[in-house]
Amino acid sequence: MIPVVMPTYARADLAFERGEGAYLFTAEGKTYLDFAAGVAVNALGHCHPRLVAALTAQAAKLWHTSNLYRVPGQEKVAAKLVARTFAETVFFCNSGAEALEACIKMARRHHYVAGRPERHRIICAEGAFHGRTLATIAAGGQKKHLEGFAPMVEGFDHVPYGNLNALRDAIGPNTAAILVEPVQGEGGIVPGDPEYLRRLRATADEFGLLLILDEVQTGMGRTGTLFAHEQSGITPDIMAAAKGLGGGFPVGACLATEKAAAGLTAGTHGSTFGGNPLAMAAAEAVIDVMGEPGFLEHVRRMAGLLRGRLDDLATRFPSVVEDVRGLGLMIGIKTRPLNSEIVAKLAANGLLTVGAGDNVVRLLPPLIIDEGHVDEAIGILSRTFGEVK
Repeated sequence: MIPVVMPTYARADLAFERGEGAYLFTAEGKTYLDFAAGVAVNALGHCHPRLVAALTAQAAKLWHTSNLYRVPGQEKVAAKLVARTFAETVFFCNSGAEALEACIKMARRHHYVAGRPERHRIICAEGAFHGRTLATIAAGGQKKHLEGFAPMVEGFDHVPYGNLNALRDAIGPNTAAILVEPVQGEGGIVPGDPEYLRRLRATADEFGLLLILDEVQTGMGRTGTLFAHEQSGITPDIMAAAKGLGGGFPVGACLATEKAAAGLTAGTHGSTFGGNPLAMAAAEAVIDVMGEPGFLEHVRRMAGLLRGRLDDLATRFPSVVEDVRGLGLMIGIKTRPLNSEIVAKLAANGLLTVGAGDNVVRLLPPLIIDEGHVDEAIGILSRTFGEVK
């Protein structure tokens, strides 16, 4: 008999009653150090007092009006995002997949209104993940996500990640845009070389294409800067954000330049729940906390500390750890045993992590971790690797 909750997830047999900071607690009283953070969502940890206060205050005033009317919270959050990024305008939605859908539609519409309707194809990277809608699984191009959902949405061409020559060869008269993740997340924590990203920008300019960056997982401080592309010294034309933007509350955003967004006028795109007052209260609190002096410096310092300790573990346990890679507090440990086995054993020992492609165990801790949390995580990793060995 099918469960009452549709069985679309291979869930661990764990349920949590409450969370605080970097920890989750079961009803039975067991404590877990959370280095999964809801898959890079709980950027400020659990029950951050600023987030709790913002949502509580907003919940007592107004939850939803739809986008039939002005939503002052959207105007405030959009202004803060524009002030801190390349963007000149922002569309709000509810998730990363929705944000990517907006990016894709924007790119096609941009060329359409410019009199180039034939330019609708988007070049994407092999190993990418952009969401679970029909268009975003087509953009990701991974067989395991596409199986059983034919016919695939047309308009996406795939080239090896990091291979600029292959990308240039794929450009044709129907190409509209390039879409990549600055660091491939679900694909196994594969950072894009800064020079590769810079050349993508130059190539887009050379051929009159739009550069779309998927910063759903890399954005909002995860890599040590507000958005990962800042470290390459480039700016995209369009960018998707979500996950950490709401600190645990569902919110996504498509950020763009005025030129890129020119085609999305009234009636061309929309969302019933997108940018509702509750989501905007959460997003504003997250942006404000991350904008405080020292916040991103702290992320970079913790990232350096954790990465150094993980490199030491890799040296101590070569039979378990094949590689450590990543950017900021988005770190992947490529293991020799099955990553699912390692994730399960770590959880049994009190550390929550996330699996990814290429047999990688992802560490995506809240950005508010301190040295004590790093010590605790390394202790559990060391003990677990010793058990596996």
